[in-house]
Amino acid sequence: MLYAMIAKDAPDALLKRQETRPVHLDHLNSLGKKLVFAGALLGADEQPEGSLMVFDAETLEEAEAMAKADPFVSAGVFASYEVKRWRVAINTTGVDL
Repeated sequence: MLYAMIAKDAPDALLKRQETRPVHLDHLNSLGKKLVFAGALLGADEQPEGSLMVFDAETLEEAEAMAKADPFVSAGVFASYEVKRWRVAINTTGVDL
Protein backbone atom coordinates (compact mmCIF):
# COMPACT_ATOMS: atom_id res chain seq x y z
CA MET A 1 0.00 0.00 0.00
CA LEU A 2 1.14 3.53 -0.70
CA TYR A 3 1.28 6.34 1.83
CA ALA A 4 2.09 9.99 1.18
CA MET A 5 3.97 12.16 3.64
CA ILE A 6 3.16 15.83 3.17
CA ALA A 7 5.43 18.13 5.16
CA LYS A 8 5.58 21.89 5.58
CA ASP A 9 8.86 23.54 6.51
CA ALA A 10 9.23 25.63 9.62
CA PRO A 11 9.69 29.38 9.04
CA ASP A 12 13.27 30.21 8.12
CA ALA A 13 14.19 26.49 7.87
CA LEU A 14 16.17 26.80 4.63
CA LEU A 15 19.62 26.84 6.28
CA LYS A 16 18.69 23.96 8.60
CA ARG A 17 17.33 22.06 5.56
CA GLN A 18 20.61 22.59 3.67
CA GLU A 19 22.72 21.52 6.65
CA THR A 20 20.63 18.39 7.30
CA ARG A 21 20.20 17.39 3.65
CA PRO A 22 23.12 14.90 3.47
CA VAL A 23 21.83 12.77 6.39
CA HIS A 24 18.26 13.20 5.13
CA LEU A 25 19.30 11.75 1.75
CA ASP A 26 21.20 8.93 3.48
CA HIS A 27 18.02 8.08 5.37
CA LEU A 28 15.91 8.13 2.21
CA ASN A 29 18.41 5.94 0.36
CA SER A 30 18.41 3.48 3.27
CA LEU A 31 14.69 2.86 2.71
CA GLY A 32 15.39 1.15 -0.61
CA LYS A 33 12.24 0.24 -2.51
CA LYS A 34 10.10 1.23 0.49
CA LEU A 35 10.55 4.80 -0.78
CA VAL A 36 8.65 5.20 -4.06
CA PHE A 37 9.61 8.83 -4.62
CA ALA A 38 10.49 11.98 -2.71
CA GLY A 39 11.16 15.62 -3.36
CA ALA A 40 10.86 19.18 -2.17
CA LEU A 41 7.72 21.26 -2.52
CA LEU A 42 8.78 24.61 -3.96
CA GLY A 43 7.39 28.05 -3.32
CA ALA A 44 6.90 30.83 -5.88
CA ASP A 45 10.56 31.76 -5.33
CA GLU A 46 11.61 28.20 -6.35
CA GLN A 47 12.94 27.58 -2.82
CA PRO A 48 11.90 24.53 -0.77
CA GLU A 49 8.96 25.07 1.55
CA GLY A 50 8.14 21.46 2.34
CA SER A 51 8.44 17.91 1.11
CA LEU A 52 6.38 15.17 -0.48
CA MET A 53 7.35 11.52 -0.06
CA VAL A 54 5.54 8.35 -0.99
CA PHE A 55 6.24 5.16 0.95
CA ASP A 56 5.33 1.58 0.13
CA ALA A 57 4.33 0.13 3.50
CA GLU A 58 2.15 -2.64 4.89
CA THR A 59 0.46 -0.36 7.44
CA LEU A 60 -0.04 3.29 8.28
CA GLU A 61 2.08 2.72 11.39
CA GLU A 62 5.01 1.49 9.29
CA ALA A 63 4.74 4.54 7.00
CA GLU A 64 4.50 6.87 10.00
CA ALA A 65 7.63 5.28 11.49
CA MET A 66 9.55 5.90 8.25
CA ALA A 67 8.38 9.51 8.23
CA LYS A 68 9.25 10.07 11.89
CA ALA A 69 12.75 8.63 11.36
CA ASP A 70 13.56 11.27 8.73
CA PRO A 71 16.35 13.56 9.99
CA PHE A 72 14.38 16.58 8.74
CA VAL A 73 11.80 15.75 11.45
CA SER A 74 14.28 15.47 14.34
CA ALA A 75 16.25 18.53 13.14
CA GLY A 76 13.11 20.67 13.15
CA VAL A 77 13.12 21.40 9.41
CA PHE A 78 9.42 20.52 9.27
CA ALA A 79 6.92 22.60 11.22
CA SER A 80 4.36 19.88 10.54
CA TYR A 81 3.82 16.72 8.55
CA GLU A 82 1.12 14.15 8.02
CA VAL A 83 1.04 10.68 6.54
CA LYS A 84 -2.01 9.61 4.56
CA ARG A 85 -2.98 6.51 2.60
CA TRP A 86 -2.56 7.32 -1.10
CA ARG A 87 -4.16 5.66 -4.08
CA VAL A 88 -2.91 6.09 -7.64
CA ALA A 89 -5.70 7.24 -9.95
CA ILE A 90 -3.65 7.99 -13.07
CA ASN A 91 -0.12 6.78 -13.80
CA THR A 92 1.50 7.86 -17.05
CA THR A 93 5.04 6.92 -15.96
CA GLY A 94 4.90 3.31 -17.08
CA VAL A 95 6.14 2.35 -13.60
CA ASP A 96 3.97 -0.18 -11.79
CA LEU A 97 2.82 1.58 -8.63
